[in-house]
Amino acid sequence: MIPGLPASPFRLDRTRNASAQVFDHLRQLIVTLALAPGTQLHRNELADYYGLSSTPLRDALSRLGEERLVDIVPQQTTTVSRIDVDAARQAHLLRLSLELEVVNTLARAPDTSLGLALEQHIAQQRLAAQLQDDAAFDRAGTAFHRQLFEFAHVADLWELLQRQGGSLERLQRLQQRADVERVLADHAGIAEAIAAGDGRLAMDCVRRCLGDALEGVEAIREQYPEYLALGAGA
Repeated sequence: MIPGLPASPFRLDRTRNASAQVFDHLRQLIVTLALAPGTQLHRNELADYYGLSSTPLRDALSRLGEERLVDIVPQQTTTVSRIDVDAARQAHLLRLSLELEVVNTLARAPDTSLGLALEQHIAQQRLAAQLQDDAAFDRAGTAFHRQLFEFAHVADLWELLQRQGGSLERLQRLQQRADVERVLADHAGIAEAIAAGDGRLAMDCVRRCLGDALEGVEAIREQYPEYLALGAGA
């Protein structure tokens, strides 16, 4: 059994593309560090776990390789990649640059329906925090930010960020969890600034929310040296 794969059997949704489901599931396990960097993904074991043939597995692993979440040696091994700090830095800069422009654009023409949608995501996060459900808290937070891109009609840019952000997501997982109340306050600040048509304030709130991607990298390097790619910059 591959370390990190859930013990419970995977339930395939026959109405959806099998390769996409495997990709989504493995990606979530990798970015949450359930599948740790350096873990070998044996294809025969994956085939047994997912109950699939080699073709959809190959396609899913190929997509993970494109996101640099796995290292594939043809006909040999597939290994969960180590975290590239330089790639995380670049992904953070791209994310920050795009999101600043997105909120500034949205603030120029406030939309009541956007405000309602953002309030719903914040409420979901607040409930998740009360239930101490970290996974649900993160999902609602991701949905909050994705909503901004969707209302700005640049959803494809959000997908681009997702494809570029695997190292960033994992690095952030290794950092000390952000203060829940601060995250909620930052999200509320973004929503309120957009509703008020204050682009400058919205951008300030985004800067606080996204923070410094490389904060605490040296501590992470000392505690998890095997997780970071050799030669990764600080």
